[in-house]
Amino acid sequence: MFDTLSDRLAATFKNLRGKGRLSEADIDATTREIRIALLEADVALPVVRAFIKQVKERALGSEVSGALNPAQQIVKIVNEELIAILGGETRRVKFAKNGPTVIMLAGLQGAGKTTLAGKLGHWLKKQKHTPLLVACDLQRPNAVNQLQVVAERAGVAFYGPQPGNGVGDPVQVARDSIEYAKQKQYDVVIVDTAGRLGIDAELMQQAADIRAAVNPDEVLFVVDAMIGQDAVTTAQAFLDGVDFTGVVLSKLDGDARGGAALSVAHVTGRQIMFASNGEKVDDFDAFHPDRMASRILGMGDVLSLIEKAEQTFSQAEAEKIASKLQGGGKDFTLDDFLAQLEQVRKMGSISKLLGMLPGMGQIREQINNIDDKDVDRVGAIIKSMTPAERTDPKIINGSRRLRIAKGSGVQVGEVNNLVERFFDARKMMSAMASGKGIPGMPGIPGMGGGSKKSAKKAPVAKGKRKSGNPLKRAQEEAAAAERRALGAGQGPAQDGGAFGLGAGKGPADFELPKEFKDLL
Repeated sequence: MFDTLSDRLAATFKNLRGKGRLSEADIDATTREIRIALLEADVALPVVRAFIKQVKERALGSEVSGALNPAQQIVKIVNEELIAILGGETRRVKFAKNGPTVIMLAGLQGAGKTTLAGKLGHWLKKQKHTPLLVACDLQRPNAVNQLQVVAERAGVAFYGPQPGNGVGDPVQVARDSIEYAKQKQYDVVIVDTAGRLGIDAELMQQAADIRAAVNPDEVLFVVDAMIGQDAVTTAQAFLDGVDFTGVVLSKLDGDARGGAALSVAHVTGRQIMFASNGEKVDDFDAFHPDRMASRILGMGDVLSLIEKAEQTFSQAEAEKIASKLQGGGKDFTLDDFLAQLEQVRKMGSISKLLGMLPGMGQIREQINNIDDKDVDRVGAIIKSMTPAERTDPKIINGSRRLRIAKGSGVQVGEVNNLVERFFDARKMMSAMASGKGIPGMPGIPGMGGGSKKSAKKAPVAKGKRKSGNPLKRAQEEAAAAERRALGAGQGPAQDGGAFGLGAGKGPADFELPKEFKDLL
């Protein structure tokens, strides 16, 4: 959603690189570009003004002028101010001292409240809670049935005594659900309320009545991240009518300009607590302002990646694989390789995982073109092998490869590629695990690496010896002086020396060819 904003900010900061000192004109130009980038991303105008004012004040102060690298200092300031606009610190759910904790969801129709109730329930279940989903949307057709299906998918309990479709009292259902939760010992009650296509008095009155009946510990305003500037207006209306305590962003995986979502926390003074970024029940997590700011600025989100890995990978399995690689990698089989692939697939989409790594914004198109089915295809090839072939892939000859290709529905070339890549990967991983670094790469401090041959000291070049004969030495010095004079004047050096520098060009005004500049 924030790809366009990320690209614009990256291009702005790129213009600052290499400048040892920033003038006031440089800072004005940079803040102007940031302002345009934010407005194009649909961020609310009051928010943009406050943001630019703060960035400019800090950029013109001693914080930047006294810095060793002013460009990096500007990026740091923008990052910190972006975190502040997104709410500052991560906001946690406030649980009741004496249960059950009541969480009420409010928002317009189509914002994704019902689906989000299931995702929130699933997330709380992973946190060792026992949530109960309550159907208080009795107006929308089949809303009760939808919540029941969502609850089943999420693996959480459901309470819906009324059939809905315009029948039943939502306030009474909400009130009864608290007693039901106490009897069945559910520690969290999630109340799904009705929405409307727009703000109206009936909607606000019903939401206010439900709030008064259940006295919720948290009222979460669910906002569609794709609705644009109307998100700010709607948020303000719900704040006045229901007084919500936190915001939940839904549909963050869309490609619309999501700047309005960035504005909600600043305009209402209520922090974003959760974000939903996909259709699956697992595509939901707590909102971390610092991590979102890092993603927008193209710095990645390594902490979220680590958290996903910790939830998916078992410590025992990781240690087992590490010990196999430490022993030279010969014990690392295709079965182990398949197990690792399946663990990675459990973490989610490969393109989303790669997008969390720093610097991956530069190759975003290539990442978006990654097909997760390729990983499934690799799994099918490995599963078409016999146990002996998986343990020792060296025995896979031509006839075996043909059989494996037919069994997995691929071409023989794909089987060949997989086997070759497996051997290369095993060699590289075992080298890294043993501290030798990556084969064929220069040694990295603390990582080893490089070949043994390269460790030998290069012979010290000897300078040209001067003659011991005073007459001969004087002749040599005269010849050297003549060559220097020719190099500075109209002599042969004008056509370019051995390096093609051209006449009168020394190291001070030498420029690299364009290809090398692009590479650097």
